[in-house]
Amino acid sequence: MDKKTLKRYKPNKDRLIRIEEQIQELCERESTVVMGKVTGSSVDFPYTEVRTSVQMYDPYEEENIRRQIRRKESDRLRILKEQKEVEDYINGIDDPEIKEIFELSFIEGKKQDEVAEIVNIDRSYVSKKISDYLKLSHFSPKNSML
Repeated sequence: MDKKTLKRYKPNKDRLIRIEEQIQELCERESTVVMGKVTGSSVDFPYTEVRTSVQMYDPYEEENIRRQIRRKESDRLRILKEQKEVEDYINGIDDPEIKEIFELSFIEGKKQDEVAEIVNIDRSYVSKKISDYLKLSHFSPKNSML
């Protein structure tokens, strides 16, 4: 796990809400109705080709909406996967103080001075503990399998 991924957790939470709203909006969007022509055959023998005008949703606009929904859904799934990885990583921290520092810093998005005040340590130790743990966990056998 790297600090960059951890720092994206809180902003991604807000982004997920926006993506879900956009998907909902796209699903509710009404496409433009256009006139189209379809080909069929007459009911009576000999069957002859018949062309009929019909009203239909604009197929290009419909496909564009479906494409946008697929793209947004793909982003949503990627973000959810990344968030789960961050949550699993933090839940796997054994040291309660370090776990709390990570939760406050990355899950709740608090600044280092706020975290320091809550945990009752100096602000510089917050950064040091995070950096040291990330370096240590990067080389530990438990996380090398991830």
